[in-house]
Amino acid sequence: MTAAIAPTDPRALASPPAPASLIRTRGPLALFLDLDGVLAPIESRPEDVGPDPRRSRLLDALITTLEGRVAVLSGRALADVDRILEGRVVPVAGVHGLQRRSADGRIEARGAEADVARAVEGLTRALGADIADGVEIENKGVGVAVHYRNAPDRAAGVRHATTTLARDHGLHLQPGHMVVELKGGDADKGQALAAFLAEPPFVGTHPVMIGDDRTDEAAFRAAEAAGGFGILVDPRWVSAARYGLADTRAVTDWLTQLAEAAR
Repeated sequence: MTAAIAPTDPRALASPPAPASLIRTRGPLALFLDLDGVLAPIESRPEDVGPDPRRSRLLDALITTLEGRVAVLSGRALADVDRILEGRVVPVAGVHGLQRRSADGRIEARGAEADVARAVEGLTRALGADIADGVEIENKGVGVAVHYRNAPDRAAGVRHATTTLARDHGLHLQPGHMVVELKGGDADKGQALAAFLAEPPFVGTHPVMIGDDRTDEAAFRAAEAAGGFGILVDPRWVSAARYGLADTRAVTDWLTQLAEAAR
């Protein structure tokens, strides 16, 4: 069993090992990737993130060289991940694990959509003035996200409204970077990563999780517990990730090296 490591000060996060060295010393790797802030730069409006031919080609190369052992763990809904990645990746966990599609295409969903719908109505009423000032409500079916990236001064109001509605409707509250999410079920990216590792083609592999948000911490811990490690993009807090990368460009460079080294 791999010993757990203490959370790492972001200033102490080293760059991840060279992919060629990892492949020689670790054996078969499995790659788990967040989308926003990892595969794609974060945009002020989530809907502004779209397909990118270079990203699609890189994913194709990774999927081929890692023999399908590539999964995406995102806060976005499955359909939105497919839109952005042009359906390149089959194993996807959406809405932080409330939705999960296995490598064989099977889809599992957790959460009460009726409760989420009521929460959306309540948020729209509670944040009516703030919505006009840049707060955005994103309904994901089994969850709802309240983005305040474009209205950072509204953070306190968003936190108060979401905390109240989570309590009133029995929903799960998940804070992120400039976003608060209400989920209709208890799931996280760590549970999703562990579920993938129990299924082909991920069984018996060493997981590498790359994420950029606090919502990725559960997946970093799950990767460590399974003998792998996490990589935090743009480190800003004490993290369970073992390594760090500066930005999405650094992620692309490292993934490109991995695709080439695994051939």
